[in-house]
Amino acid sequence: MIVDYHMHLRDSDERIAHEAAAIEPFVETAVARGVGEIGFTEHVYYFRQTREIWSLPYQTERCVYDLDAYCDAVLEAKTRGLPVKLGLEVDFVGGLQPRLAEVLEPYPWDYLLGSVHWVDGLAIDSLPGMWAERSVEDVWRAYFEALAVLASSGYVDVLAHPDLAKIFGRRPADPATFYPELDGVALEISTAGLRKPVGELYPDPALLAGRPITLGSDAHAPELVGEGFEHALELARSAGYETVTVFEGRAGRQESLG
Repeated sequence: MIVDYHMHLRDSDERIAHEAAAIEPFVETAVARGVGEIGFTEHVYYFRQTREIWSLPYQTERCVYDLDAYCDAVLEAKTRGLPVKLGLEVDFVGGLQPRLAEVLEPYPWDYLLGSVHWVDGLAIDSLPGMWAERSVEDVWRAYFEALAVLASSGYVDVLAHPDLAKIFGRRPADPATFYPELDGVALEISTAGLRKPVGELYPDPALLAGRPITLGSDAHAPELVGEGFEHALELARSAGYETVTVFEGRAGRQESLG
């Protein structure tokens, strides 16, 4: 089994398209690239049901879509027999994490993908963000401390692009000394980093440490589904993986990889 468990439901121009018809091109690309199952994980801050959580203009200006419509689109595709799963990319929000989990709890998620894009209101993956105010070591420390909190919270099932802090190629002298325990969640091997300034997969193999894995492209358009997966599979196999985690109803199971 090959899965792509990180994508955003958009059209070919990367415009929001939370409707069942928009799912078909993603499935077509998946089939063409040998991906057996895909999962949609729209950003949680796009939905007005979560509006109370957000304060940054980047978040609030996007927080206008309907979570029910998004879920209905994916569920409709599932009832039609398409190999899709319902997920959401859930950001680290510190003390508001329990409230965000409460808002999301009623929905029939197959899995929730956790990510850290901001810490203390400062961005990790855009400039100047946190990089303007802190040293590389301080950014990495803050990022991985937040990631560890999210991993242990029980509110997410997979960690997306787990070493996102390397996005601009800025690393401390010994990155592995910043890697925390991340038990209780799967880690995503993500090809998104190949399209970023760092030009490499997420994460560093040392961060995997034998923990369960998923695969993800972070596709924001149908043509990106499964992109670069030959590299993700090579990394997984070289790290000793023979299985991938497949989710349903927020329960994971291991399936043979490939």
